This record gives sequence, C-alpha cells and structure tokens, in this order.
Amino acid sequence: MRSGWCAGLMAALVLAASAQADEDVINYVAYDAAFSSGGGVTAPALERLRDAGLERVIFLAYSDQEQSLENEDRVVDALGMDFVHIPVRWDAPDANHFGLFAAIMQQAPERPTLVHCQANYRASAFAMLYRVLYQGVPLAEAKADMNAVWTPTETWTDFILEMLKRNGVDPNCEDCDWTPYVPE
Repeated sequence: MRSGWCAGLMAALVLAASAQADEDVINYVAYDAAFSSGGGVTAPALERLRDAGLERVIFLAYSDQEQSLENEDRVVDALGMDFVHIPVRWDAPDANHFGLFAAIMQQAPERPTLVHCQANYRASAFAMLYRVLYQGVPLAEAKADMNAVWTPTETWTDFILEMLKRNGVDPNCEDCDWTPYVPE
C-alpha cells in the first residue's frame, strides 16, 4: 500500500515539475513518474526536476553543440544527481549507443531519469525503443508519443526499424506509419 502511495506522490511531483520544466526543457515529455525525455535543458529546469525526484540525467548529444548547457556534467553533479553522457551522432545513430543507454537504464529502471539531447529527437527515439523493448509499452502508444515530438528522418526511421527487427518486434501496427520525414 505504501509503495503505491509513494508512486502516486512521485507521479504528481514529476507532473508538477514537468509543467514548470516545459519552459526550460525543449519538447519535454514525462512518460511516467520515473522516465522523461526532452531537448536542451537549463540549470533551473534541472534543479526543479531534481526537487521533484529526478535522480539521473542521460545526455545523448555532443556537449559542444549550440544549445548544450555549458558544464552540464558539473551542474548535474552539483545537484546530487548522476550524469551519463552518450554522444550520439545525429547522422549515424547505432545499436551500440542504444545498447549502452538500455544497459544504464536497466541498472536501476525505477530510478527517475531524464534522457535528453538538443530537441528531444534522439532522446524520444531512444525512449520509444526502450519503452517498447524493456517496459512492454505497446508500439503504437510509444510511437505516438515520439511522433508528438517529431517524425523521424530516413536515417532515424531506418535505425528504429533495425532495432525493432533485432529485438523481434514487428513494426507493423495500427496507426504505425513509418514514412520518414523528408526535409525540404
């Protein structure tokens, strides 16, 4: 009974923090009380999320990109949270990066975690795959959450489909249009 109450309280705190974080985290999405994704972050947003229970930050972009928070590793550490950096090339996501991300998540899957990048494109794709492959979220639901943020390009669509195939997940589901976004 107590664990259900604690989970409910954590969900309420994360949702309250997410409303405030929306101002400072690009394309912020809270999937549940322990897992969220977003784009570029600010120190105040990380502090609010930490105050709401966030314990781990996984950054999937390069630290020298324009929207990167300077010294994010030190900011996160000073807030008492764990920081993991997995620099994923925008034009070449690969299975090793996703495998590393999933292994880190699996070390403590209940640990409140924000995975982020620059615009929540890399992060939402990794989150979608993780939710389907490790959390049992239906593909159509996880894909709809990702598509609320963006429609993957051909490179990212190919990556996602390959990861689903490698893990024995049929990508064909109702409302699962895998037509990639083609920039003009």
